[in-house]
Amino acid sequence: MRKSSSVLRSGLTVAAAALPLALAAVPAAAGPGISVSTTGNTVSVTTSACTQINGSWGTASLLTSSQGSFAQGRQVTLSGTSTSQSAAWSSVSAGTYTVIVICSDGTTAGTQSVVVSPSPSPSRSASPSASASPSRGVMGGSGGSATDYGTVTLVAGGTLVGAGLLGTAWYLRRRNKPYRF
Repeated sequence: MRKSSSVLRSGLTVAAAALPLALAAVPAAAGPGISVSTTGNTVSVTTSACTQINGSWGTASLLTSSQGSFAQGRQVTLSGTSTSQSAAWSSVSAGTYTVIVICSDGTTAGTQSVVVSPSPSPSRSASPSASASPSRGVMGGSGGSATDYGTVTLVAGGTLVGAGLLGTAWYLRRRNKPYRF
């Protein structure tokens, strides 16, 4: 009884000590920012930092490494709701890009770099050819064996299995009997 109560007491002490640490680790509110992702040759950005002013959420711009300002990039108007705004660019060639989101009130929601990898090109064979099917097919159910064993081999295997079963039964029967002196 003493062991279980001391274990309970120490568990409660550890839990009480860990609670303030766990609460301190959780941020009070998520800060504004952007999230950029790529799918194939499409780049998309999502944010929740912008507010709608005069029907506009803001603008996002996709800049190549040679472009230096927001105005030089491919600009797309943000669309969405009060909880999430997004923009997307399609037919983006492979390379490194910078995505900048500027809200309609003029504040920058965030800047993030993204790498678009080249899409794999489908490979073509010189000439399509039909593969020949096996003449006997797959020997399913034979355990993968392609050899036909003779009667002598099968009888010898059956004898060994039977001897093993008889030996096991004899051993288990002898274990159940009490020893008599």
